[in-house]
Amino acid sequence: MLCFSLYAASRATSQAYRAVLAEHDLTYPQFLVLVALDAQGDSTVVELGKLMFLDSGTLSPLLKRLERRGLITRTRPPENERVLVVALTAAGSTMRRKIADAVTPLNPAYGVDADELAALLPQLHAIRSGMTDLTDSIRTTNTKELSL
Repeated sequence: MLCFSLYAASRATSQAYRAVLAEHDLTYPQFLVLVALDAQGDSTVVELGKLMFLDSGTLSPLLKRLERRGLITRTRPPENERVLVVALTAAGSTMRRKIADAVTPLNPAYGVDADELAALLPQLHAIRSGMTDLTDSIRTTNTKELSL
């Protein structure tokens, strides 16, 4: 079954990353936040949540832990104090570079070369997008049925 193969591959990948990241006292989601901020620059919590498919209830405690470690800052701009902006600190950038070196040895475990991996990414994005759209549609239908 395709769904089981995707699930198993995702779990195995996450476990491999967790093993490497444990040496840096980071969780996989924390690592992804550092990667996202490195790639995107400063982001709001809402933007990060959308990018990572996490709600603010899950993301906020994770961000607080990263802030306590000095890897990110969380600030409210004076023009809109309802918004929380997250930024990578110098220490966070250094950690991101250090971890990039640490996870590079994981690449051969994907079992494909760089070109094949580049071709696989759009397919994985399409699967994720299709499943997200389907889930949203099902939830909308279920909500409408419950309100009747």
